[in-house]
Amino acid sequence: MADSNITKRALAAALKSLLAERPFAKVSVREICEACGMSRKSFYYHFKDKYELLNWIFETEFMARVQQTQGERNTWELLNDLCCYFYDNRDFYRRAFAVQGQNSFRDYFREVIGLMLQSEMERIFGQEENIAFYTGFYLDALTCAILNWLQSRQPQPPAEFCALLRRCVVDVSGRVLASYREENEKP
Repeated sequence: MADSNITKRALAAALKSLLAERPFAKVSVREICEACGMSRKSFYYHFKDKYELLNWIFETEFMARVQQTQGERNTWELLNDLCCYFYDNRDFYRRAFAVQGQNSFRDYFREVIGLMLQSEMERIFGQEENIAFYTGFYLDALTCAILNWLQSRQPQPPAEFCALLRRCVVDVSGRVLASYREENEKP
């Protein structure tokens, strides 16, 4: 298993290096293999395609850390960790999120984050029948906000961005709730 991870990490480093130079669509498996001195056979032994390698990078660099601290961190801390990770690796993830179509990183990201959000929605709403709607709504908003932030010319520091997200969600929710209560208290 250790040798397998060494090979995967070498392929990941090669992909990261190549993405620093050009868009994902212009990077081939052959070039990834050449960059780390491996054969295509080695690549395909570990990954079915370059999309799977891209997802593996996110899985091992970020999601593995999240799983290790599961239960120790609240949702806002996890969001801050995610934004710090993207910020520190913004050039790489700008190119990763630019990938469109089947097997895109954006779709993979939405799937992974969607599962986390669904758990949070279930914690808040229980087993209500509209959980999928609530999850989708917040998943769309969160994904769009992160993409816009990450793609901006000079993204603000992650702590500032997350504070704005939190304020937006918490303050808007509080005002909507207050308005809702006022409407229901009227004779």
